[in-house]
Amino acid sequence: MDALITTRDLCKSFDRLEVLRAISLDIQPGERVALMGPSGAGKTTLLKIIAGLELPGRGSLVNRAQRSAFVFQESRLIPWRSVRENLLFVNGQGDYREVLRCVEMEEFENYLPAALSGGMRQRVNLARALITHPDLLILDEAFRSIDLNVKLRLMKAIDRRWQSDKFTLLCVTHDPREALFLADRIILLSARPASILLTIGVDMEKSRDISSFEFLCREASLIHQLADL
Repeated sequence: MDALITTRDLCKSFDRLEVLRAISLDIQPGERVALMGPSGAGKTTLLKIIAGLELPGRGSLVNRAQRSAFVFQESRLIPWRSVRENLLFVNGQGDYREVLRCVEMEEFENYLPAALSGGMRQRVNLARALITHPDLLILDEAFRSIDLNVKLRLMKAIDRRWQSDKFTLLCVTHDPREALFLADRIILLSARPASILLTIGVDMEKSRDISSFEFLCREASLIHQLADL
């Protein structure tokens, strides 16, 4: 089976600032991958290049996804459209009520974005991505502004959706728990210019219990590895 995403010696610089150096990776259809590394290392730039929102400097990229959805760190909702209208704008035939239930926002379908908190807007951003039924879902620190308890429920909702749709998931996070819960593979990047330091396979059941002894041990190990970056 061909990889959904392939990069070879991918490099990127802005003027004289080198951001990415020789990034080579393969991401398979249905795989779940988390990128982790120091702040400012170029993780978001890598996501944007993979999504086609930024051009690479050197190297090659192949992205075979037919439908990609990108959830940014900041809200990208249309401010003069209601929550429901924002969802139907990207997929007029989609079941907006189902995805709003998924992100626990079904009571707010008629609200404008300005009437919502930052965390609530981000949940709508996630719903807007899910309603497109993407084969590639890209999350860039998508849960950063969301309450911890809600965040856990949303991660479980994404896991349930993945179990049914088997989309490819590529996420950037600084949260070891989030990475271990969502990903089959964690890629650790160096400080800028980012290069791949280590790839960690997450050999646990797909549906994971964050309170289990195995999960807590893996979390402690990952925290230790991140501290050494």
